[in-house]
Order: sequence, then structure tokens, then C-alpha cells
Amino acid sequence: MRTLSLLLVFLTGIIMGQDRITGKTFATRSEVIAQNGMAATSQPLATQVALDILKKGGSAVDAAIAANAALGLMEPTGCGIGGDLYAIVWSAKEKKLYGLNASGRSPYSLTIDHFREKGMEKIPSHGPLPVSVPGCVDGWFELHEKFGKLKMSDNLAPAIHYAQKGFPLSELIAYYWGRSVPRLKQFPGFEEVFTIDGRAPRKGEVFKNPYLAKTYEKLAEEGRDAFYKGDIAKAIVEYMQRNGGFLSMKDMEDHTSDWVEPVSTNYRGYDVWELPPNGQGIAALQMLNILEAYDLKSMGFGSKEYIHVFLEAKKLVFEDRAKFYADMDFNKIPVEELISKSYAAERRKLINMERAARRYDAGLNDGDTIYLTVADKDGNMISLIQSNYRGMGSGMTPDGLGFILQDRGELFSLEDGHFNVYEPHKRPFHTIIPAFVTKDGEPFLSFGVMGGATQPQGHVQIIVNMIDFGMNLQEAGDAPRMLHQDSSQPTGEKMTNGGRVYLERGIDYEVVRDLAKMGHRMGVNVGSFGGYQGIMYDAKQKVYYGASESRKDGQAAGY
Repeated sequence: MRTLSLLLVFLTGIIMGQDRITGKTFATRSEVIAQNGMAATSQPLATQVALDILKKGGSAVDAAIAANAALGLMEPTGCGIGGDLYAIVWSAKEKKLYGLNASGRSPYSLTIDHFREKGMEKIPSHGPLPVSVPGCVDGWFELHEKFGKLKMSDNLAPAIHYAQKGFPLSELIAYYWGRSVPRLKQFPGFEEVFTIDGRAPRKGEVFKNPYLAKTYEKLAEEGRDAFYKGDIAKAIVEYMQRNGGFLSMKDMEDHTSDWVEPVSTNYRGYDVWELPPNGQGIAALQMLNILEAYDLKSMGFGSKEYIHVFLEAKKLVFEDRAKFYADMDFNKIPVEELISKSYAAERRKLINMERAARRYDAGLNDGDTIYLTVADKDGNMISLIQSNYRGMGSGMTPDGLGFILQDRGELFSLEDGHFNVYEPHKRPFHTIIPAFVTKDGEPFLSFGVMGGATQPQGHVQIIVNMIDFGMNLQEAGDAPRMLHQDSSQPTGEKMTNGGRVYLERGIDYEVVRDLAKMGHRMGVNVGSFGGYQGIMYDAKQKVYYGASESRKDGQAAGY
């Protein structure tokens, strides 16, 4: 009898207690729920840093800066102050969204002729040539000036402490660090800063970066000008010019971030917000406009019909992305037309529900990354994304500073007449994009998905998972993802041969087989499905929900 009773208890637990998990083809966990503040980052210690700042009376922006500084130390495989930053901020007092483009520009003295003289058809991925001005630090200080409550020295103190005393490396970051060292140790300064006895630090091993601690201390004491006009700028310029680079003091001194108006589309009653180019955020809006006409809920999550229309919408939009997305100071980009419902209706007509397209034309005739989000007790929220590109960046590691310079310049095109063609003092096409959703004029969701061309595809999947398929914030991130890629497209080329489709485990084999029959070229790709953090706000209960997925080392936590 005792055995039978235990069996009944066990079965009851399966049926009653775990139906949320066993009823799906993927495992998930509960959302984090709190009233006073929430932080979600890709590294647990950085999440705790953000919470500590919130508890000290800091704003969401203060906490985001503190967490980003910690991540520059703890996750240099995805970010650092040698890279760029974008953010969308919800001001609870003004009930308004602010957008910040803190991306850097190419060197004045480097021209396209230099690449042609060397016989290059594309800009290299590493070394001095893809390095552009780092925009992150200026972004921190712009955000802090407008929305900060604590001193910048308070915000940087936790990262300084960890840089001096050390922190234990988490698992996935250790893996990517290990992959980066053999490729980047050839570049001057890298091995001294980012290895232990010539190798990458391992999981659980305590790592220190005293050079970065000193750099952060100088920023805390002297402000942003130390980075763009003072000793840090001089060290960057001297290093680059000594090692075949082109950054000058004028490049550093002339750098500015731009406050920009976020742009949006309404998807089934929810306003989805992205930043305009030079980033790729409007691709998510274009895709949602196309998908809105389909009854995705009836198709069902993971169905061949849903996956097919998603993939075809992505292909259509990425042709516009390849042609038009670039620095708006150098081009007249038809943003309003691209994200209009009428344009989506015209493009939607090209989709064949029975067959995958091998190519589309653009419609108009004219790595790794970190993402974090924080919300505070006053209702302010920030959606922030920051990156070096290609994980740890260019490999170029200036003497005594403790960080690597980004290689975003690789994303310029060398094709004459292209919107994104390389030019001096120009921002390259960018892949990193923060996102935000409002409902009836109130904040609803601050979120992002990391990973190059994965990002707009991931944004759309999170939105559709929640709005069409009824998933909660955590489930929406844990659900199996799909990704369409074409290796020729990063710098703006057209799709070739229809690209390839990659599906995470959890999609039925029969669906995979049916998609192949429809003409989709299926591939196998591990580790390219991004990483997700999100904070949702319940305006009625005044409660935050937090989520961070299992694909990264991250954590959502509140108080």
C-alpha cells in the first residue's frame, strides 16, 4: 500500500505540479516577480550589482550603467568600453520614451582607397582596420546626465572592486573566452590583459583586471573627457598609430552620441518601439507588419505554416535591410515608408504559402553582444544593449587600459553607391538593437535578444510568443527559436540561394521535413540563437516580472 501511495503522489505531482513544463516541447521556469525594482542581465553578479545600486536609491539608468561596467569586466566576450551602446529609456515622470544612439564613427584619415590599394573586397574582421571610435563611455555619461541620481563614482565602484579583487568566471563566458584567445592573442596587448599564463581563464577561476580598474577609476574621477580628450584617449591613439591603425585625437574629441526619437508600429494593440538606423531595429517592425495579417494563433507555435510565413517575412525585410539600413547623416533613409502598414501589405503579396522563395528584391526604388534591462521603484525602465562586435572585438588592446577596441567597421560595405559604403567619420551599419513595448500609453515590456542578425528575428519571436501564443515572459524566451541566415548578408549584400534555416530542438521532425519539402534549405547551427532578457510591467498591480533565459549565464532578480 505504501508503494502505491507513493506512486500516486508522484503521478499527482507530474499531472498537477508540472503540467506547464510537460505540456510543452521545451522546459521553462517561473518568472521573477517583484514590486520595487528588477534587473535582468547576462551575468548573475552583474544583476546583483544593479540591484545593489537600486537599493542605494539609484535610478534604473544608474543601475544599468553599473551593470554594464561590471559586464565589461565579467563578460568581455560580449561587451566593453571599447564598443558601442544603444538604449531606450522610459521616463515615468514624463510618460515618454527616449532613444540614445551611442555608436562611434570611422576614422577621418582612413579612406576607401586604402582598402582598394590593398586589394581588399571587404573590411577585415580583426586588427586595426575595422576599429571605429568607441561610443559606450559617452553613452554612459549622456544617460547619467539626463536620468542619473547617484554619482558616477558610485555607479562604477562595484566594477572597480571586482576588477581589483577578482571574480569567478561563469561557465558559458569561460567557453567563449576560450574560443577567442587562440584567435586574438596575436594582437598587441591582448595576451597580457586577457589570459592567465597564456591561456583563457577557466570556469570558476578568479580573474582580475587591474588595468580596467584604473581606467574606471579615472572615469569616476575625471568624467567622460578623460576617455575622449585626456589620458585614455591619448593612450588609445598612440597605440593605434603605432600598430597600423587610423584613430586620431580629432576622431576621439569629435565623438558625440545622439538622442533620437524611437519609431514604432502597432501590433495587435501593442506599440512596439525600436531605434531608427544605423541599427537594424526597424527590421522587427517591418516583419511584425507583414505577419499581422496572418492568424498565427490558429497556425500554432512550431507549425510549418507559422515558421514558413515567419521565414518569408524575414527574407523580404532583410532585402530592405541590406539596401537601406545605414547612417542617416549620410543618406535619406525612407524609414516611415519602410515601417508603414501599406508597404507591408504590398510586400506580403509576394509570399507564396506553399513554397519558399530563393530570393526577393528590395521593395523601394530609392556576435556577440550583451543586453540588459533594469526597472526602478519610480517606474523608470531602461532597455540597453552594448557590444564590441565579434565577441571580444578587434583584438586591439591599448596599453594599460584593460579593454579591447571594437571591430564594428567590418560591417561597412566597399561597394560603390551602397548606402552603407565606407566613408570617413561615418557610423557603420549596426546589428545591436534594444526594444520596448507600450500598451495604452503605459510601459509593458523592456527586452532584447542578443546575437547579430538573430536580433530582429528574436524580437519578433518574443512578441509573437507572448501576444499570439499566450506565453508568459519566461516561456517566450525559453521557447525554441528559429533563425534564417545568409552568410553573404552582414554588410548589405543580397540573399543568395534562399539562405539557410536553423531550428532549435523542440520543433517536431515532421515540421522540419515539411519545410524542406516546401523548398527551405535546412541547416544545423549550434549556439547562434541569441540570449534574452526581459522585464514586463503590470500597470494595474504595479509589479515587475523579470526573465532571463537558459542559453546564457544570466539572471533576473528583483526586490
